[in-house]
Amino acid sequence: MAASRLRLENRVALVTGASRGIGKAIALAFAEEGAAVAVNYAANRRLAEEVCEAIASAGGRALCVQADVGVAEQVDSMVSQVIQEYGRIDILVNNAGLLNQEPSLEATGEGFDRMVDVNIKGVIRCAAAVAEGMKQRGRGRIINVSSIAALGTSMPGVTGYAMTKAAVNMFNRRLARELGPHNITVNAIAPGFILTDMSREGARASGTYVDGIADRTMLRRVGEPADIAGVALFLASDDSSFMTGQVLTVDGGRIDYLTHSV
Repeated sequence: MAASRLRLENRVALVTGASRGIGKAIALAFAEEGAAVAVNYAANRRLAEEVCEAIASAGGRALCVQADVGVAEQVDSMVSQVIQEYGRIDILVNNAGLLNQEPSLEATGEGFDRMVDVNIKGVIRCAAAVAEGMKQRGRGRIINVSSIAALGTSMPGVTGYAMTKAAVNMFNRRLARELGPHNITVNAIAPGFILTDMSREGARASGTYVDGIADRTMLRRVGEPADIAGVALFLASDDSSFMTGQVLTVDGGRIDYLTHSV
């Protein structure tokens, strides 16, 4: 019997915000399936190097690359470094994001502006930086990490964040339409509460308890980064070749949406 082919063999992936949490899990999963992975980080090089070392020790290829996706020049430099190292980018995962919590009527200051720069403009910048090369090759995968906050969950203090992620969902659909004729798929993942440093900090700031969040899911548990990595792997692989413009909710079956009654 012939050996099974790795799902991302001979592919090059760029994962933003990949030094920890969801991005780290995605980077490791992609590398395990044969991709060369560019591990982006904004500030903590040590954590990014640990991810790259884990990939290398398992026989994979990885490149640590610094960029704050909220800064256009840094995005361009990041993409140039990856292309110089690997020759192309086949898969982009727009995972980097910020959560600054504040009351709805105060979502007008520097904290909100910073979320717009990273959560919205950063997604657009990274997609723009890789799209032309994907068009030339006639294939590509863009995966945007959104949030169920954009769909109406009721955790307090996240209005500004939810607005930025709602913008990602709309951009995801519009970009899918524009890039579809070039055989480039564009899909998003909307995670529920996933146990990461950022989510724990957000829960503490809003006075929300993790056990309470688990009780709001049909599966009665919160998510792990690997739960999102598995979906990202599906969207990056040929298994999803006839899917585009979709937002896949991965939240354990949350029941506390503002627009729903239970």
